[in-house]
Amino acid sequence: MVSGLYSWFSSMFTAFCFMFFSFTLLLSLFSVVIFVLRLKLGCKCEICHAYLTSSWIEEFDNLCDWFTHLLEKSATGTIHIHVLGNTITANSENVEHILKTRFENYPKGKPFAAILGDLLGKGIFNVDGDSWKFQRKMASLELGSISIRRHGFDIVSSEIQSRLLPLLSSVSGKQQVLDLQDVFRRFSFDNICKFSFGLDPGCLELSLPFSEFAEAFDLASRLSAQRGLASSPLIWKLKRLLNLGTEKQLKQAIKVVNELAQKMINQRREKGFSDRNDLLSRFMGTINDDKYLRDIVVSFLLAGRDTVASGLTSFFWLLSQHPGVESAIREELERVVRSSDGRQQIASYDQMRDMHYLHAALCESLRLFPPIQFDSKFALEDDILPDCTFVRKGTRVTYHPYAMGRMERVWGPDCLEYKPGRWLKDGRYVPENPFKYSVFQAGQRVCLGKEMALVEMKCVVLAIISRFNIRVPNPKQTPRFAPGLTANVRGGLPVLVQEKAIVS
Repeated sequence: MVSGLYSWFSSMFTAFCFMFFSFTLLLSLFSVVIFVLRLKLGCKCEICHAYLTSSWIEEFDNLCDWFTHLLEKSATGTIHIHVLGNTITANSENVEHILKTRFENYPKGKPFAAILGDLLGKGIFNVDGDSWKFQRKMASLELGSISIRRHGFDIVSSEIQSRLLPLLSSVSGKQQVLDLQDVFRRFSFDNICKFSFGLDPGCLELSLPFSEFAEAFDLASRLSAQRGLASSPLIWKLKRLLNLGTEKQLKQAIKVVNELAQKMINQRREKGFSDRNDLLSRFMGTINDDKYLRDIVVSFLLAGRDTVASGLTSFFWLLSQHPGVESAIREELERVVRSSDGRQQIASYDQMRDMHYLHAALCESLRLFPPIQFDSKFALEDDILPDCTFVRKGTRVTYHPYAMGRMERVWGPDCLEYKPGRWLKDGRYVPENPFKYSVFQAGQRVCLGKEMALVEMKCVVLAIISRFNIRVPNPKQTPRFAPGLTANVRGGLPVLVQEKAIVS
């Protein structure tokens, strides 16, 4: 009897293994066939061939620069990557059509949700419909309140005074190269963790400690973005099914993120949350689902950390090439703040509103180097864009802020020049059409954290340039961006720091 059962289980196990590996082999072959069909039969156009063979890297440092080149050559400012089923546009009228006029026809879509689903779950940046409307309304109420903005301002001010300035002082005048991008990523991660979770990871302490959470979050973000670059989603889905390579790494990184998020949620429930100001505590008053809470707060971590750090990194690289802009900001600071001791690093929240040149300088930097270089939607139904481009149902439609900032037809013949003055009229900042300047998205999905992000960046800029001279050893070397959900410079931004002499 026992030997019979053993024989039966053994044969069943053998059959299961055979079926499993047969399925795996067939799926792998199917993926290869899809790739080959796309390469050989699906489309023979020059653009698709260059994409699939990666021949574009012979002339361009990154994919966005290649797309910019193609969009500039296009008569309509729109191109098609057929093998990806992707229509890409840098036409502001098309952007308005996608983000406003036919908003309901261009949701994030299930393909996008699948790519980022393991990391963002059902967070606000990865959902559509009622779930998006609920989170949007809730986030709008929270982020729009004066109290939460003041709370955010206080967190940033504290991090600057207690960590950022002491760190820069510690390397001042020592000819010690400091990676400013790493500093800004640590700074913004501390801030967004305090703001979102009420957690202080201490990434910007003088010793610049290793943070397992920050490292896991970085890895999860980068590997999630790489899914979107695959020639077929079957490739990463198969790797996820078999728990191989980058998908295995992604799973491990997300596990670390989930464990910390759950730990923070449990602590809040134990200690109470009604008297706390962080986003997690505020959302817990409305939501009881821990998984949903985790998804919402992780989405804010992603939005508030990498975007600010990316924007600041590009800004200080541009300042290194344009000392006149830095001098103009310092003059404006002295005029608005009127500090007598010359040591004030942070203007008040209200004083910053009067600093029009600083605001223009930041907007101009973000025009050339937007933290989110492109954004995609998926067409629910057939449509025709304003430039007469036909969009078939299910097509991925991408608008490209990075390319738009470099378009002569959009910004004029000086589009590649860094000129804050283009945003000023009689010394006052004048905003641009948001569909022309789509750095913060536009329409119904316009960024709710725009104001807070700009205030955080202004605080950092004023604190640093009022006290330090930052020198980039090789300022003429244009930043090269690594693939990711946000724009990060390969190799960082190495700088030398020198504290300014105070004139008595």
